[in-house]
Amino acid sequence: MMKISARQAAIKFVESYFPNCEVAYLAGSVVRGEETESSDLDIIIIDSSVGESYRQSLTEFDWPIEVFVHNMFTYKNFFKENIDRARPSLPQMCAEGIILRDTGHASRIKNEALQLLKAGPTPWRSIEIERARYHLTDLLNDLEGSTNGIEDLFVVSKLADLTHEFVLRVNGHWIGEGKWIIRALKEYNEDFAARFAEVFDLYYSSREKVGVIHFVDEIIAPYGGRLFEGYSSSHSPESAVE
Repeated sequence: MMKISARQAAIKFVESYFPNCEVAYLAGSVVRGEETESSDLDIIIIDSSVGESYRQSLTEFDWPIEVFVHNMFTYKNFFKENIDRARPSLPQMCAEGIILRDTGHASRIKNEALQLLKAGPTPWRSIEIERARYHLTDLLNDLEGSTNGIEDLFVVSKLADLTHEFVLRVNGHWIGEGKWIIRALKEYNEDFAARFAEVFDLYYSSREKVGVIHFVDEIIAPYGGRLFEGYSSSHSPESAVE
């Protein structure tokens, strides 16, 4: 028996679990036309009766469901956190989401999310650029001097993540995580995203690390290149050296 559509399942879920909510959106791959066999339903709930925000995973109506529950205050806090970390997951879901329930707030929140996405993340200051150069330098030096191919796999993985973050942040763009890394790079520049993918794909197919090293060096060169000598930062868990 064929399962009901994503939208039908989402509506039934909201009616069953959050019948009194002010706002409900359906977001994710099923909305973007990217649905696969493993796609789930991303449902955002705004409900004033909820004391604290939470996220829950469950299966209902033959669909895996991720529900993100907020009240009228907590969603704003999450918007701000997303801006600060430059990963706009909640604003993106609200902006792209199909409205399932609305008591007069859904369009306002959607427009708020769209404006945040358009404005971009909090710009990086020189201190953040220097910190990123320092961490990239550390990884590049590790990779150049390494003779352990297994360790290199993880160094290159970290380099890919930090390099994508550096490029997007210095250019005022949102960053990604997991599969969203390449999607975020494409949003910034299709040609650069293709080159980024080619460089790292070549490494993982051939284990030739020279191309990765040259690529990252080329990216940070306009900002002063590698940084080690003279770099200092205040002591914090984030800046502690392992």
